[in-house]
Amino acid sequence: MSFFGRSNVSSSTNSVMATEKDLANEIVINNPAEDSISDIAFSSQQDFLFSVSSWDGKVRIWDVQNGVAQGRSQYEHGGPVLCTRWSLDGTKVASGGCDNAVKLFDVASSQSQQIGNHDAPVKALRFVQCGPTNTECIVTGSWDKTIKYWDMRQPQPVSTIMMPERVYTMDNKQQLLVVGTAERHIAIINLANPTTIFKTSQSPLKWQTRVVSCYNEGDGYAIGSIEGRCAIRYVDEEVQKKSGFSFKCHRQTNPNRTAGSNSSSLVYPINSIAFHPIYGTFVTAGGDGSFHFWDKNQRHRLRGFPAMQASIPVCNFNRNGSVLAYALSYDWHQGHMGNRPDYPNVIRLHPTTDEEVKEKKKKTTFGR
Repeated sequence: MSFFGRSNVSSSTNSVMATEKDLANEIVINNPAEDSISDIAFSSQQDFLFSVSSWDGKVRIWDVQNGVAQGRSQYEHGGPVLCTRWSLDGTKVASGGCDNAVKLFDVASSQSQQIGNHDAPVKALRFVQCGPTNTECIVTGSWDKTIKYWDMRQPQPVSTIMMPERVYTMDNKQQLLVVGTAERHIAIINLANPTTIFKTSQSPLKWQTRVVSCYNEGDGYAIGSIEGRCAIRYVDEEVQKKSGFSFKCHRQTNPNRTAGSNSSSLVYPINSIAFHPIYGTFVTAGGDGSFHFWDKNQRHRLRGFPAMQASIPVCNFNRNGSVLAYALSYDWHQGHMGNRPDYPNVIRLHPTTDEEVKEKKKKTTFGR
């Protein structure tokens, strides 16, 4: 039995494509924020505790008990909040946003404090362990073209590193930190030597980088772009030559295609990529409102889910991969005019099954 109060059995275990029945066991949180959801992060110590950042300027902490999601606490920024993550011991939540501030929230005392700032909005942050002593700190990436390391006890950054362009996305696993910026630059940092960029490159994808996500092993990363394409990359160049590749996803057949038209499909951005913490498979979520589970080692899709009536700006697994949380919310890929007053704003909690997320023999190949 799962925390959803029923067994995690998929109704379409023999099919790569799921149906709406496979979504029936999900917990739905309606109106979890007053504006678009920007990020979701699970506690590193509890399976069903997670934080949500929003364009309404707030970070909310939700708890799921007996299949019911309840708001536990919240705190505010002076502008839209773009990112949130939990400390390694699960006692604190960090966030950054368009007020240029980096804030830290103590879960036990419900007190927040500003621990740092940038010269422009803070787009991404992670709790990392740096240097030979594995000292825990927060690393933040900003549109001011820098990343900064904070030790949480002093207002000045421990170190500031210039990036090639504005930071759009960032992730880390083990000692690997990968930063994706504007103009398709990728910066790789070895956290054993955190103040130096180990390697820079450009994304192999032709269009703007939307998200990067590191493998559990810390030896590579996936890139998602605005043109519905995902790249599988490795730090070691020889491994990259052997195992690196890219594939198309989050595209739909164009119903308005005319004779002689080249636009046979509608292309959507890949907004979020998350790797399963146990199996190392991964999920992509996009502007088409769908999410898909993939196996990079066997190069095939494990399970695809039907598109919802709203884009998915972010998704994330809990600490053991038994739950995938995803938001149905405006992702801004159509600009300000696309943010209709009636646009959905929902968080859904999907109980994963081994049929969906565990590596298996190759069945369906990636699109080229």
